[in-house]
Amino acid sequence: MTGENQMDYGPAVPSQVEEKAERGMRHARKAAEDVGPAAEQLAGEYRGKAEHAWDDNQESVRTFRRDADHHVRENPTKAVFTAVGIGFVLGLIFRRR
Repeated sequence: MTGENQMDYGPAVPSQVEEKAERGMRHARKAAEDVGPAAEQLAGEYRGKAEHAWDDNQESVRTFRRDADHHVRENPTKAVFTAVGIGFVLGLIFRRR
């Protein structure tokens, strides 16, 4: 009687499912391998753009500083009064907080 109630369900995972899973794993590995070089190339492009922007900004700051120095040397009284006025306004703003 014990043998009558037992049924043979076959293997837990059919071979077709195993094959599909293995194909999926191979596909995923291949995709992961392909992403690496593409990511490196993209990172290199962004690094180049960032370096270019940094260089442009440094040049802009140098130009602004040179122009400001020239303006202060040409108009020292005006520059002093402007600095005093800005300091006074900032003092009022920070005093109220």
